[in-house]
Amino acid sequence: MKTKPKCSLIQAEIDKQLAELNAQNLLLQRDNKLLRQQNKLLEQKLNAALDGTGLCVWEQHIPSGNLTMYNMEWGSLLGYTIDELAAHIDSWKANLHPEDRDWVIANFDDHIGGKTDSYDVTHRMLHKDGSVSWVSDRGRVIEFDDSGKPLRIMGTHVDITKEKRYELELDKLAHRDPLTDLLNRKALLKAFERQCKRIGGGALMFIDLDDFKSHNDRYGHKFGDSLLMQIASTLRQIIEESNNIARLGGDEFVILFEPLQQIELASIADRVLTAFAMITHVEGRNVTIGMSIGISEFTNQTFEQVCEQADQAMYQVKHQGKNSYRFFSELLK
Repeated sequence: MKTKPKCSLIQAEIDKQLAELNAQNLLLQRDNKLLRQQNKLLEQKLNAALDGTGLCVWEQHIPSGNLTMYNMEWGSLLGYTIDELAAHIDSWKANLHPEDRDWVIANFDDHIGGKTDSYDVTHRMLHKDGSVSWVSDRGRVIEFDDSGKPLRIMGTHVDITKEKRYELELDKLAHRDPLTDLLNRKALLKAFERQCKRIGGGALMFIDLDDFKSHNDRYGHKFGDSLLMQIASTLRQIIEESNNIARLGGDEFVILFEPLQQIELASIADRVLTAFAMITHVEGRNVTIGMSIGISEFTNQTFEQVCEQADQAMYQVKHQGKNSYRFFSELLK
């Protein structure tokens, strides 16, 4: 009985093992293809779930700064295509709003440096069209290298522009006079309290229009509203010393100042009176507007007390011929 040569047996064993390896490789290729298909399906499901929500899932390779966006092209939230804005940390930093850039980057670096458990901020970014977009940005380091340095960070980027604009509009309605867009009484009170806490005093100028009711009755409420809006616009232009100009209602305007000398306050009052001494054109009509102004300087008085003092000084002007100003302190002499 002849036996196979030893080398033939070895070759047969090698062929058998190669066949087994090829079969295993085919199984691995099949499994790998199946995994890729499943992964693609999961990505499609994720995209479908996230589309329209304004949410972007991102990952950054920290050493290189490269960004990966999992459900939308980088920059699309800001109006850019992938060719216009590279998916890189430097592009993100460059499009942060200038007023937010330093503190947002500081928060991000604090987390990368291990000072905080997560990165979680709400900030503004600049859209391609020049508008401002608001985003809620969150992230956490998910991988470290062998030396313990952060390697990858992953997070979400949510467009909250609509919600923020609605919030700001509500805040504006709560703190602004709807007709003139000046501060309302509530906002002026807050400004007064902040100023008292910060510097402990100041001055309040109370302005009441002379004969406004007669103009309003004669020409109608539309004319009266237009006149009030024009007065508000003019006050903004001539009162450089204060951003705190308010309309308390009707034809009453109030201006809050930080501490000034009486001679400076008197000069401001003169400028206001001079600005409105000329004929004003409103709704195709020419009118002359007179103003009675009362001024109260304050240190530790309440807002109500200061308003009452300025109001008393203003009424003294009314009684003495109108279209002038007077300090409350003069009434005490």
